[in-house]
Amino acid sequence: MLGVLGGGQLGRMFTIAAHQMGYQVTVLDPDLDSPAGRIADQFIHADYADTAALGQMREQCAAITTEFENIPAETLTLLEQACPVSPDAHSVAIAQNRITEKQYLRNNGLSVAPFAVIDRIDQIVHVQQDLFPGILKVSQFGYDGKGQRQIGDPSGLRIAFDELGTVPCVLEKKLSLTCELSIVLARDVYGNMESFPAIENQHVNGILDISIVPARIDMALAQRADAMARKLADTLNYQGVLCVEFFFVQDDQLLINEIAPRPHNSGHFSIDACVTSQFEQQVRTLCNLPLGNVALHQPCVMVNLLGDIWREKTPDWTRILGQPSAKLHLYGKKEARAGRKMGHFTVMDETAEKALASALRIRKSLTT
Repeated sequence: MLGVLGGGQLGRMFTIAAHQMGYQVTVLDPDLDSPAGRIADQFIHADYADTAALGQMREQCAAITTEFENIPAETLTLLEQACPVSPDAHSVAIAQNRITEKQYLRNNGLSVAPFAVIDRIDQIVHVQQDLFPGILKVSQFGYDGKGQRQIGDPSGLRIAFDELGTVPCVLEKKLSLTCELSIVLARDVYGNMESFPAIENQHVNGILDISIVPARIDMALAQRADAMARKLADTLNYQGVLCVEFFFVQDDQLLINEIAPRPHNSGHFSIDACVTSQFEQQVRTLCNLPLGNVALHQPCVMVNLLGDIWREKTPDWTRILGQPSAKLHLYGKKEARAGRKMGHFTVMDETAEKALASALRIRKSLTT
């Protein structure tokens, strides 16, 4: 029996991979109707800090993982006393706080965008002018563009800090991006690593829209990104699946934007397009199994399906299923809301450009 904290789509896809490999799964989630909880062998409906529920997981699970980084680090520390937990509390504690994360990256020689910590209103007068224009981001619980404000000057910073509730924030300098990239890798307890091909990402309103694999960049840049991601994984002594998101900016700078100590939206292509998916790698690293082969079958493009396209009725999925090179994945969420990730589809072809053209045609057909 494996345990997963979190019952969303990442927990659901982990559960599917674990079932395929012969494991049972217990899911703990505060949502009574969570996508992963509905297909788990056992579902614990409880808060992530519920000591009785955590005690139940400790008793019945041989190893435990998480589906997102906002699980309290104290919860993971408690569970680590009874069974293997991957990723560990140390890695999650760093990734779940933007301030801690950026300071850790900078202190370990990994490049990040210029930033300043804003956790008090009186710090605003000391912010360097070269950080404007910038983006103010809450240090915790921000995702998919939530908890962020575009900032043009100090007066705007003061207003935005107040709008975000005067909670600790990071002000990042806004950069002119050539492209956004991510590296998803798996690292086992012995330090062995396997990296998926570099992923080129396109966002809309702060939410991942399209991932293109392999990224349309030169090999040297892909190797630089992979080397930085591996250095970070080694520095953390990481065990599990890790995603490192990058900004490639003018003057040939490669900067780490943020890290995710788990499978990542940009890695969903691996379910259909690779010998081993990121979720199978999550199971393998959790259970101390050899890492799988991550070779790419064909270039591919993954497109997120947000609740916006539901409108008054469910979209016509034959627009995807009628294409022999396309694969549809729906997450089992019952309420479609604007900006909510409801599923994705992946298109494979001889080249990334052909896959992208097909993916865009399919998406247009869903909205017309």
